[in-house]
Amino acid sequence: MWRTQISHAGLNKFRVIRGATEAEVNQKVALQLRAWDEQWTRVQAARARRAEREKWAWDNYERKRLAEDQTRLAEKVMAALDGLLREAVARDHRVDWSSLKDHAKYPVPKPAQPHSKPIPPEPLRTEYAPGLNWFLRLIPLIRDGRIADAEKRFQAAHSSWEATKLQLQDENRRQGEEYECQVADWESKKAGWLRDQQERNVKVDQRQAAHISKDPYSVTEYCEMVLNASEYPDGFPSSFELDYIADTRMVVIDYSLPPPEALPKFKAYKYVAARDEIHPVPVSEAWSSKTYELVLYQIALRSLFELFQSDVVDALHAAVFNGWVNSIDKASGKPVNACVLTIQAGKSELLDMNLTQVDPKACFKKLKGISAAKLTALAPVRPILQLNRDDKRFIQPYAVMGVLDGAANLAAMDWEDFEHLIREVFEKEFSGEGCEVKITQASRDRGVDAIVFDPDPIKGGKIVIQAKRYTNTVGVSAVRDLFGTIHNEGANKGILVTTADYGPDAYEFARGKPITLLNGNELLYLLQKHGHKARIDLAEARLLGAEQERV
Repeated sequence: MWRTQISHAGLNKFRVIRGATEAEVNQKVALQLRAWDEQWTRVQAARARRAEREKWAWDNYERKRLAEDQTRLAEKVMAALDGLLREAVARDHRVDWSSLKDHAKYPVPKPAQPHSKPIPPEPLRTEYAPGLNWFLRLIPLIRDGRIADAEKRFQAAHSSWEATKLQLQDENRRQGEEYECQVADWESKKAGWLRDQQERNVKVDQRQAAHISKDPYSVTEYCEMVLNASEYPDGFPSSFELDYIADTRMVVIDYSLPPPEALPKFKAYKYVAARDEIHPVPVSEAWSSKTYELVLYQIALRSLFELFQSDVVDALHAAVFNGWVNSIDKASGKPVNACVLTIQAGKSELLDMNLTQVDPKACFKKLKGISAAKLTALAPVRPILQLNRDDKRFIQPYAVMGVLDGAANLAAMDWEDFEHLIREVFEKEFSGEGCEVKITQASRDRGVDAIVFDPDPIKGGKIVIQAKRYTNTVGVSAVRDLFGTIHNEGANKGILVTTADYGPDAYEFARGKPITLLNGNELLYLLQKHGHKARIDLAEARLLGAEQERV
């Protein structure tokens, strides 16, 4: 699983983007940044319009109208805060998969067919008559001379016409050939564009099919899509991380709630005629405290409702919402991040409530939610269930394949380098399938050396890999260990790789089980397949004293 963090300073937005591959994460990052930029452009345009209007509010009447408009806007913002939950309950939050597909037509127009240049009419002899009258016809010398001159002019005109015709025919032919090439190129590019579009749309269908099958990764992605589509006022961070626990059908959300400073500071604007000025009217401290609590409780209930209401495949039975606030500790002046509220709710219980009529705080307490007595104090509470963000065993990989040469003896290389080499081999082997390969801590405990996460909804899942840099035959005990690891890890397949070979009992035990055994020759084949050469000399490794793992 790839993950990265992005933010937008202007909108005060922060989001963690996750995906099965780095390419998927980069695509999601680009789409989110573009959406934020578009939103920021609209915010800046609105501010610019207000500033321009304030600049040109030149008389008392205009300034009074401006104050009234600003007051209406402030009241609209405050009313929206009161109705965060009602607004969400009134909407359908199910993901429209068809809207995620690309239905656009190929944007490049077909090349225009060129107009052939017309060939001028062929000259006629009648156009070049010698112009003889009856008298000149009687004088042979003049008659013959004029006839010869007329013939000469006709032949010259005809030759010129022939040359022009050939030139125009050649130009029309070249123009037609260029047009055919342009059309062929256009059709080729269009076909490629349509194939890419079809592939993207097929991936949407695959994502939908994976969600319908309740694939854990797809359920997580679906929940993220639902919460990402939830709109909040400007200045609210509305960022989160979530994880799906397939065994209990529970989703755990760590949600970044807005700090108290994100609430409006002014409730109205008054025009003071004596000073010819517009003065903002600040909100009361009591209103800020009450509204802040109302907003936070609404966000918690609203997020739970959006997830449950959109769950058309019944992948969720319950959810835990942990609300975190990034703010400044007024006592120390330092930034703090505290979980200020936490709640666990069942799907049927929450959807059975009439959330348009509830008091958000009372509803939160009825659902056994936990929060400080006064949320504005940002007093931390212990989350009911914390998000498991990462497998702590994973470590940063390093490259080994690039320094291999044909003389390298894999059976004699450093055992830790060998494990990283195995990760690289399978990373390349699975790269075309959108998989991610992680290497674990070098514990030497015959545990998991690498893990493959395959997002494919049909044949994918979790694959565990063990690497054995052996100089002797691998016995059945190592294969039994791998089989136990498959069950302990909740994986659906295991791969055992060695520089040596396996005994008959090892192959017999693996038969019919989700286990793949790769010996030294097969490892060399995989390396060669991906453009790298090495060798395995077990006798040489023994002479060099290569450390032998015990089976």
